[in-house]
Amino acid sequence: MNSSSTSSTSKDKISVELTPEEALALTGVEFNGNPKVKSSAQRKIRDAFEKTFEFAPSHPSH
Repeated sequence: MNSSSTSSTSKDKISVELTPEEALALTGVEFNGNPKVKSSAQRKIRDAFEKTFEFAPSHPSH
């Protein structure tokens, strides 16, 4: 993830509620019946991060 956060430190924390399947998907377990499980978990984490910290993506504009 290429990003910069102007107000976070390594001791700051966020909390995210994940289903057991989402947590497993983030460890690399694949769910062939539902390939959206991992993306759902990643989206929840990204949303929580953006709500908690001042967040600005640092990718080049095209």
